[in-house]
Amino acid sequence: MGKTPVRMKAVVYALSPFQQKVMPGLWKDLPGKIHHKVSENWLNATLLLTPVIGTYSYAQYFKEQEKLEHRY
Repeated sequence: MGKTPVRMKAVVYALSPFQQKVMPGLWKDLPGKIHHKVSENWLNATLLLTPVIGTYSYAQYFKEQEKLEHRY
């Protein structure tokens, strides 16, 4: 039993020239949306960023101390 090819039509998406509002709701009340996201997720952001920033600053401090130690 051989496979017979099936011809498929391509789907083309286009905007109507009379309706050019692509994403009007994206920019509506943007400061309010940002405030809502920040106030909702500040604890998760803090718990994520504190170890990352702490590790980075410790690595920079350690690197600087190594450079100063080998200076003389």
